[in-house]
Amino acid sequence: MAQRYPWTPWHDRLHRQLLRQPDLLPKKACLLLAVSGGQDSIALLVLLNDLVRLHHWDLLVWHGDHGWHAGSTAIAQELTEWCGHRDLPILCNRAEVGSTRTEAAARQWRYGQLTKLAKQDGRDVVTGHTATDRAETLLLQMARGTDLTGLASLRPQRPLDAAHPDGPQLRRPLLGFSRDDTLAICLELNLPIWLDPSNENPIYARNRIRLAVLPVLEELHPGSTHRIAALAERVSQVRDTQQQLASIALETLRFGDGLDRRALGRLPAGTRRTLLANWLNQQGVKAIAATALDRLSHRLALGQPAGQCDLPERCALVWQGETLWLKRHQSNHH
Repeated sequence: MAQRYPWTPWHDRLHRQLLRQPDLLPKKACLLLAVSGGQDSIALLVLLNDLVRLHHWDLLVWHGDHGWHAGSTAIAQELTEWCGHRDLPILCNRAEVGSTRTEAAARQWRYGQLTKLAKQDGRDVVTGHTATDRAETLLLQMARGTDLTGLASLRPQRPLDAAHPDGPQLRRPLLGFSRDDTLAICLELNLPIWLDPSNENPIYARNRIRLAVLPVLEELHPGSTHRIAALAERVSQVRDTQQQLASIALETLRFGDGLDRRALGRLPAGTRRTLLANWLNQQGVKAIAATALDRLSHRLALGQPAGQCDLPERCALVWQGETLWLKRHQSNHH
């Protein structure tokens, strides 16, 4: 029988949140918990395991060893033993040497492993991302330059594989908790925390935001982390509304297999850009930079000459006369 911890206000807080948002972690769901061993994922694991009796989930723990430091193998072994003593099933994977040298490569490997397991077992993936992670992401995206989609990242739920929206989902139930909260949970319940030295390395941009930027903002305006995370949630809701309204508006612009070029061109630049982005997304063209969309929107204004613009996915946008349409290039086979 898996060990249960005393019921705390933290358990009550998460339980009540899940009752208010039943689609976030549906009852009886099969879940794959991504557990690094840090305070966020350990707090997630213990809270969910203690709430199983109320929500009847089937839990499986997954740990990814990136091999970033000398103690990573020991962490995987100790975490496996700790889960074993609590009758928590766990799987561990170790990355090939040299395959996870950068943050981006590590993330790609990690989510590749999780996606493969989730599809095999019919599970949804659950991560311990918190409000602090969400605030860090919003600040990073703002600094890099982004639009509403980038600012609305780290959603509570999204498809694990964007190409298969009805497949396994990625779920983040702790976005209402901060890193201070997860540390308090671990201290109160006397939980082990396995520290990853790379989390303190200032070479990584996210670490510098966490260690240098957010503390200054908290000192200036206490509670700023939660407010920034709440802004990301509101932006995500605005983005959802925008997409729904854009889909309705696009129906009035349909012209054959494309769009009514003149009707689109009469719209204000911002509206034209939004509708164009949504229409291209519907056509399967996704990877277009915000600045490129701005330039394209300008070229489509009423009175501008006919033209063509090459796009990702081996496509080209063509506008001439009354019509704007998408031309797909044929692959060359030799």
